[in-house]
Parts: sequence; structure tokens; C-alpha cells
Amino acid sequence: MNLTQSPDNAPPEAEHTFDVGGPDTLVRMIECFARYGDTYRVYVPARRSFSYIIHHPDDVKRVLVTNHRNYTKGLDRDRIKILLGRGLMTSEGEFWTQQRYLMQPLFHRRVITQFARMIDEANARFVGQLEARAARGATVNITEAMSELTLEIVLRAIFGADFDEMSAAFAVVARDQARNLEFVYKFRALAKLVGDLVRRRRASGGEHFDYVAMMMSARDKDTGAGMSEPALIDEALTLVVAGHETTASVLNWTWYLLSQHPDVEASLHAEIASKSLPRAASLPQSETLIYAQQVLNETMRLYPPGWLLSRRTIGADVLGGYPIPAGANVLLPLYLLHRHPRYWSDPERFRPERFAPEHEATRPRFAFMPFAAGPRHCIGETLALYEMLMHLQWVVPRYRLAFVADRPLELEAQINLRTRHPLHMRVERR
Repeated sequence: MNLTQSPDNAPPEAEHTFDVGGPDTLVRMIECFARYGDTYRVYVPARRSFSYIIHHPDDVKRVLVTNHRNYTKGLDRDRIKILLGRGLMTSEGEFWTQQRYLMQPLFHRRVITQFARMIDEANARFVGQLEARAARGATVNITEAMSELTLEIVLRAIFGADFDEMSAAFAVVARDQARNLEFVYKFRALAKLVGDLVRRRRASGGEHFDYVAMMMSARDKDTGAGMSEPALIDEALTLVVAGHETTASVLNWTWYLLSQHPDVEASLHAEIASKSLPRAASLPQSETLIYAQQVLNETMRLYPPGWLLSRRTIGADVLGGYPIPAGANVLLPLYLLHRHPRYWSDPERFRPERFAPEHEATRPRFAFMPFAAGPRHCIGETLALYEMLMHLQWVVPRYRLAFVADRPLELEAQINLRTRHPLHMRVERR
């Protein structure tokens, strides 16, 4: 079909069918957005149904916020549930509400700041590795390095004093980049280790400061009920994946973009140098790095880790002026929303200053949402930003990272938006 609407006032239908979630999904969506605009549908042969793709901030707001009760998790839920069980990313209904209630206080700003020393020390060790590379004139695989660093931090946050025992087994998360059935089998096998740790802690008592301990202590204020062991295990595994892959991806892209824009890198260095923040700077201290936050936001605008959100309608709805039937898959491509030419001038250009307050006030709130929005927004947003800001505080004053273009840069748009091949950087002392 072409742009002509069907008699039932359905949105424009893409001329070519494609399986949403396939390797060419992003390429097809870029083409369709350019041709059909904010709202269109595509027939998915494997599901014998249409998926509806939306790009307008008003429709995004309706799906995620104002009418969120009419939507459940969509296409990605089925795949991710195999990996993460019934964690916050996949659960629904009353169970999700209860788990979110128990988990939300664990990510309060006051709690997050208590991880400052741990994050600081992890970055100090990383800088030591960079120094060794700089001394030899060697390059660093920054993609691999960011994956290992962020995995170490999230594992220390989850397991605390038991990190050494758990880290070797969980190394598979950074080592095996393919998210296939073989990886799912290896990862789900780690549930037994988490369960053993929980039972051992319950038997021995003792105090710990980590997410396992906080989840073990979490209680419903009305009933006094705690989290079941299977639920705790699934939440711990969810934190490992969600707290590692997205942050690693953003830092990987950040280093690439800084290497391609020396003016931005110089401004970032000047800001960090001017603040003279202490070791293990607190969250409020780190948030004084306004330009650094703009750099991270602009990176996530161009390369949002979770580049595609999916929902499924419970009842019929109207989006973009078109009727959407009950039981339909609705897709929100953040990659394209963040590059929408109506809301972003020169959208392909890396310009952190577009996140200055005077510019942010000129566009809709829901034109940018790398951590999603509404009741299901990412619970770890503040922790991730704190971790990234502290990483920049450590590395930027000491080194420049220069991209070594050994092959063309390619995107890999699967569950997360990653570089298809690892990025290598030459380490230069300041």
C-alpha cells in the first residue's frame, strides 16, 4: 500500500513487511519514518498482525503516562522474560506494583551517595590500567573496558562484601556479548548462586550494605511482608543486566563522540578542572558538573541504549488521530524520537549545549526520554548518571582518548543500541 489510508481510517501502512526485532529493524524504521511520518503501521508476517509505530511526543506521553493503564509490556517482554524472569523489567500488574514499591526506596539519592567510595575506587583502578597503556603507547579496547568497569560496579553494588565470590561467575555478562539462547542458559544458571548467597546470609546474620541486603530487608508497610526468594533472585539478575549494559553503552558512545569533537572535549575538561571536586564526590557535588550532564544527555539523545520501547494495548485507543485496536503492539523508537527534525535542530549533530535550560524549554518534555517515562521509567536512572559523572571526573582530567578507526563504525540495534565492533582508543596523557 502507499500513503492512501484504508477505509477503516487505519494509519499509513509500510509498503514492505518486516519482522520487528530483526537485524534490519532500525534501518527499516528510519526509512518508514522519512516516508510515512509520525504514525504508521507495518505488517509482521511472523505474528500475522500489524505493529503500530509512533513518534509524536504527545502520543508517547499518552502511552507511557496519561493512559499507561491501558498498556502492558510489548514485544521485548517475551524475549527478556526468558533471561530475567519476573523482575521489574518484565513483570506486570499487582506483582509489578508490589515489587516496584519494595524496590523504589533502594534507589533514593541518599542510598546512592553511599556507593561513592566504591565507585571512586573502581575508577581509580581503571585509571591505573589506562596509565599502564599510556606508558606503553598502547591502545585500549574502550568497549570492553567500559563493559568490565560497569559490571564491576554493579556487582559490587549488588553483592558488596561477597563480590569476590560472585564476580568470576558473573564475568560471562561482559565476556559473552551475544544475547542468544546459550547466553540465556549460562546467565539463568547464576540464579542458584544468588539463592545460595541469600540463604547463607539469612542463616548467619550479620550486616551488609548492598542491594541483596536491602532487598532482603525490604518490607510492605501495611502487611510487613518481604520479598520472596524467587522474586529477590530475579530482581538481582535484572539489576546486573540493566545496571551494566546500558551504562557501558552510553560511556562507550561518549568516548567515541568526545574523540570526534575536540571542542566539546576541551569544554568538558575545563569544567571538571574548574570544580576541583574531591575524591568520591557526593551525588550533589557531581551534579554541579552541568556541562558534563549535557554531554551525557546529548550522547543518550543520539544513541539511547534502550532505543526501542514496546507496549501492547489492553483496550482500543487512538494515537496520532488513528484508531489502534485492542491487543496491538505499539512501538516507540527512541532513536528516531530523539532525532525528530520538528523538535531538534540539526538533529544528527553532537551539540551538548542543546540541553541548556533555555533550549530545553523550547521542546516537548517527551521528545527526550532515554530512561523511558511514567510509572515504568528506569528505577536506576540516578545511579547510572552518578556513575557516569564520577567516571568522567576521573578520566577526563588525566587523559585524552583518541579513536583508532580500524574499521567503519556500525550500529547494532538489538535490545540495546551498541557498536557492532569494539572501539579502540589511543591513550594520551594530558
